This record gives sequence, structure tokens and C-alpha cells, in this order.
Amino acid sequence: MFALFKKELWTYFGNWSAWLIIGAFSLIGTLFLFFFENDSNIFDIGSATLQSYFVLVPWLLMFIIPAIAMKTLAEEQQSGTLQWLFSQPIKISEIVIGKFLAVWLVGILCLLPSLVYLYTVYVLGIPEGNIDLGATLGSYFGLVLLIAAFSAVGILASSLSQNQIMAYLLGVFLSFFLYFGIEQLASYKLLGGADYIISNIGFYQHFLAFTRGLIDSRDVLYFIVVIGICLFLAKVFVEKKK
Repeated sequence: MFALFKKELWTYFGNWSAWLIIGAFSLIGTLFLFFFENDSNIFDIGSATLQSYFVLVPWLLMFIIPAIAMKTLAEEQQSGTLQWLFSQPIKISEIVIGKFLAVWLVGILCLLPSLVYLYTVYVLGIPEGNIDLGATLGSYFGLVLLIAAFSAVGILASSLSQNQIMAYLLGVFLSFFLYFGIEQLASYKLLGGADYIISNIGFYQHFLAFTRGLIDSRDVLYFIVVIGICLFLAKVFVEKKK
């Protein structure tokens, strides 16, 4: 599994694709936070906080993570190397988990440049250091789990598709629906008390709790269960291709 994990990382970083993704992610975040006039601009808000960043990032991730994950299994099948993997002394579950870990790590690395934003906001605070570190650290922890969830969804989409374009589109659709779509369905309040249950099926409410600085074991368990289900389903669909 770790050999496959290292191979996947080399695939991403060896041909500059990961560097380009991290660079684009950082550039977009910088433009929205410091240059574009919008509700996320720190200077327009007039408050030393990164909360606008944590609102923006999930929307970027739901397009970027599927782009990282789309080639993991779909490309293997398209090029015929998936059958070669089946002939190796490695379990299908290890193939899925190894690829998932590589996508997750690249996604986490996208967040590293944001530490510059954290330092900038820390310095700009009046007095210096006037920032809610509890909410900030909780938000970062929530983003790590959200990236893992989007990565698992992307792996599932790639296992369902026979080419990378379909894997990307399906990954974006599933990520959008799980993060925003379910929350919007619940907001119509058509089912009375059941709307609360529907809302908690999606990613949004569970991630929102982290942005408030609350690390609840139930929210952590939710993401672990979602990741486990997606990876299990991906394993099942890959086995059918054996």
C-alpha cells in the first residue's frame, strides 16, 4: 500500500501537476482575500479573522479535489494498467486506500500557503495577535476532515467512471450535492422535523461546527463514517472490474 502511495505522490509531484494545483489554489485564495472586492476580502470586512477564508475554501476544494482524484482509478482502467495492478500481490482495499491517502495529502498541502494568511491576520490585529485561535485551529482541523471526505468521494467517482472527464464531473457533482445540495434541500423546510435530520446528512453542518471552534466527536465520527462508506463502495466497484 505504501509503495502505491509513494508512486501516486511521484505521479502528482513528478510532472508538476500537484505544484500547479497548489499554486492555483493559493493564488485564488489570495485574490479573494486581499485583492478582489467581495465578502471574503479581509480589508473590506475590517476584522482580523480568517473565517471568510474558511467559507471560501470548501467551494474551491469541491472543484480541485475531484481534479486530483479523477485519474486515480479511471486512468488506470482507461490505460489498461488496472489489470496489471490486479496481478500484483496487493489487495484491492490497499489500492483504494493508497490512492486515497495520496489525494488527501495533496489536498492538505494546498492549505500550507494559507499559514501566510494566518500570520498576516495575526499581525494586522489590533492589538497584534487579536485573533480567535480556537475557531481558527478548529476550522483547519475541519478542513483536513473535509478534504478527506472530498478525496474519498473523488476516489468513488473515479471507480465508477471509465474516463477522467466523467470521473471529474461526477466527483464535482457528488461533492457539491453532499456539501451544499443537501443543506439547501433541508432549508426549504418541507418535511418539518425531518429537515434537521436531512441537514445533518450533508457535510455543511458538520464542517460549520468546526469553524466555531467546536471539535465534537460526533462530527469527527460522521466524517470517518462517510470516508469509510465511500472507500468501501469504491473497493466494491473496483472488484467488479477485476
